Amino acid sequence: MYSFDQDLSRSHMTRRMAEAEASARARRLITARRWARRAERASQRAARASSAVW
Repeated sequence: MYSFDQDLSRSHMTRRMAEAEASARARRLITARRWARRAERASQRAARASSAVW
């Protein structure tokens, strides 16, 4: 019985670790997309400012 409980506990822990990893990966992706959008907007502002000078 102890082995079954231990296997079940290990299975739950493995699943929770996988869920945590997937969640962290999703957060990193969202953050990367946010920074990419900010960089794109900054690039567009710089291009407009540059064209306004000329």
